[in-house]
Amino acid sequence: MDRRTLCGCIQTRACSTLSRLRPAFAGAGSVHARGLRPPFFARARVLRYAERMKLLVKWLLSAAALLFVAYVYSGVQVESFTSALIAALVIGLFNAVLRPILVVLTLPVTIVTVGLFLFVINALMFWAAAGVLGGFHVSGFGAALLGSLIYSVLGLLIESALGGLFSKK
Repeated sequence: MDRRTLCGCIQTRACSTLSRLRPAFAGAGSVHARGLRPPFFARARVLRYAERMKLLVKWLLSAAALLFVAYVYSGVQVESFTSALIAALVIGLFNAVLRPILVVLTLPVTIVTVGLFLFVINALMFWAAAGVLGGFHVSGFGAALLGSLIYSVLGLLIESALGGLFSKK
């Protein structure tokens, strides 16, 4: 007789015996013939969901921050929210891929300038994203420098707010 238990496995003597003990193992995860399933699988699934949700919210808020930069500073223009979403994605990709390479290559200059050259690298990433995209324009390097400073401050605020909102418990 093929009967499935709550855990999905075919009911065996071990599984049926342990399933009667389920209330005793309520906090420990599901019990079945293959043994005790640790509860961290369920927590890991929730954690992955929280991390994905945090990434999505951060992306949306970064696009809104880019629109705010365009509103506050005339050297940066963003045509629409869709353009801001794409620009925020491209800036994030450039910061994840190109920025570490540039930081390593320019390490001597960064040391001599006591880290101030990192602002130039941020401005280059901002300017490069504007050069690649059509709906996002920066009028020059000075505008990229000031726009990236405003965008970085807003990014720090977003990250600190989301860190408290999506804190790991």
